[in-house]
Amino acid sequence: MRQPGPVVARTPIVRRSGNRFSVNAMSAISTKGRMHFMVFTESFTAEVMCRFLDRLAGHFGQRVHLVVDGHSAHRSKKVRDWLTAHPDDVELHFLPAYSPELNPDELVNADLKHSLPRQHRARDQAELAAETRRFFRRRQRQRQRQPHIVRGYFGSPHVRYVLNENPMSF
Repeated sequence: MRQPGPVVARTPIVRRSGNRFSVNAMSAISTKGRMHFMVFTESFTAEVMCRFLDRLAGHFGQRVHLVVDGHSAHRSKKVRDWLTAHPDDVELHFLPAYSPELNPDELVNADLKHSLPRQHRARDQAELAAETRRFFRRRQRQRQRQPHIVRGYFGSPHVRYVLNENPMSF
């Protein structure tokens, strides 16, 4: 009887450059189905947060109540100074530490990651940023036709507190 020869394994070849790239995004969603977002390539800093706050403040005639986590940029002196200079525009409400399940925006992030194309991966940072913006613009347009999609981010049992405790929404 002949013994089988050694099995020769073939190393899989992945046709990718190996370069890693990413984009960052932040969004504000409302219980009325509105969504505002910003996609950026730099690190998330207090300067970026202030830029986002400027954008939010320019859209509304009333104070925006923004739920945020404990990220250092949210608690920075620069952001506190911005809030002091704009007392009627934005108020931050901080979540308890280590509680991402309480943040409705985490459901937006999960939806974004689930919605990015699986067959065609972005080849570079610019393409990934464009795909990310497309996702957010689709959600914004759906407000007119299907506002329940954005409002649905508040449907999780952990984030319903926003509906119960905060009747003011943009």
